[in-house]
Amino acid sequence: MVNRILFWTGFGLIVRFWQLGIEMRPFFNRKSLWAYPVFGGVGASFGYWLQGVDERQTKMLEERKQAILEKRARRAQREASAATAAPSEIAA
Repeated sequence: MVNRILFWTGFGLIVRFWQLGIEMRPFFNRKSLWAYPVFGGVGASFGYWLQGVDERQTKMLEERKQAILEKRARRAQREASAATAAPSEIAA
C-alpha cells in the first residue's frame, strides 16, 4: 500500500517539475513552493484511492472464485450421484 502511495506522490511531484520545465520557470521559486505539497498530496490521494479500488476488486474476484468453485463441486457431486444411480437402474 505504501509503495503505491509513494509512487503516486513522486508522480505528482514529477508532474510539477514537468509543468515548470514546459513553462521554462525556475524549479524552486519562493512564491511557488506551496505547489509541491499540493501536487504531491493530489498524487498521494490518487494512490490511496487506487489502492482501495484494488482491494475491493480483489475481494470481489475472490468471492466470485469461491462461488464458482462451490458451484462446480455441487455439479460434480450431482453428476457422480447420477452416474452411480444410473447403472443400478439399467440392471433392474
